Amino acid sequence: MLPEDIKSKLEKMQYGIVGNHSAVQICRWTKNALRGEGVCWKEKFYGVNTVGCCQMTPSVMWCENACVHCWRPIELNLGLDLGVIDDPVEILDGIVEKRKELLEGFGGNKKVDKDLLEKAKTPGLFTMSLSGEPTLYPRIGEMFKDIRRRGAVSFLVTNGQNADVIENFKDDEFPTQITVSTNASNKELFKKWHNSCYEDCWERFLKTLDVIRSLDGKVRRVIRLTLVKEGQGETPALNSMNNMKNEHLKEYAELIHRANPDFVHVKGFKSVGYSRERMGYDKQPWFDEVREYGLKLLKEVGDDYEVGAEDERSCVIMLAKKGKSLKIEKV
Repeated sequence: MLPEDIKSKLEKMQYGIVGNHSAVQICRWTKNALRGEGVCWKEKFYGVNTVGCCQMTPSVMWCENACVHCWRPIELNLGLDLGVIDDPVEILDGIVEKRKELLEGFGGNKKVDKDLLEKAKTPGLFTMSLSGEPTLYPRIGEMFKDIRRRGAVSFLVTNGQNADVIENFKDDEFPTQITVSTNASNKELFKKWHNSCYEDCWERFLKTLDVIRSLDGKVRRVIRLTLVKEGQGETPALNSMNNMKNEHLKEYAELIHRANPDFVHVKGFKSVGYSRERMGYDKQPWFDEVREYGLKLLKEVGDDYEVGAEDERSCVIMLAKKGKSLKIEKV
């Protein structure tokens, strides 16, 4: 159960708390889209509507890792035990209602189209990437099943520490898309980068890549790299942390071959939220640097992939397996 002091801090950051362990927040891209100021890269790449994207989590402050680049409040991490487990349908109902409350404030903004705002109140995409590790919620498969019943798309973003959860999904419990965060190319860097509570975190991560490989055809599969360069950050001990050296390219390619994903997202780190207290703005790579690294990685990965899409504003380039459709055609 979420302690009251942490709940209060999250609410001040405009999190909408639902039940004992879940939360929702209005993404800045949803805000931009409502004001007519551009859409999220997920809409550009996949065709999913930005205003209908519900950024949520069933485990708001619970995670195995304390990743150095994370913009979420990992300093408030509550560990692994969620305590009293809420019903997945009740969570989703609560998420939808809480999100409507958070959207109400946009009704007075003259830039916001009222019809678009009304449309936004019914989510077409539930993205489990807000905070915490979603696979710690033991009934997550049931949650994906109910999202599909609602006619919506679901994205799972995971740190790859719970391969058995993904492996044990029933056929009707898979999300539309699974993204595995792959921010370190080898065991030594992985331990420094993620500060996991598990001693065998690297081995657990590799098992997840093997499971992802086995799911070809069952679910859309993504490997995501968040690139950070050397720089003078707020925490001197992290200044030399760098996961985008050329020496890492071959190792990343090996991990990608192991997982055999449909898509690879190569994104640039942004010094926002809590990450600003650990890493400064000069550790952010420019889009040209991210794109250059993505093209180098493409050469290492080989002819099975090509540049599928890119978005300068979001500092991301996607490598797509040849023949795979980017657009989401079914939930």
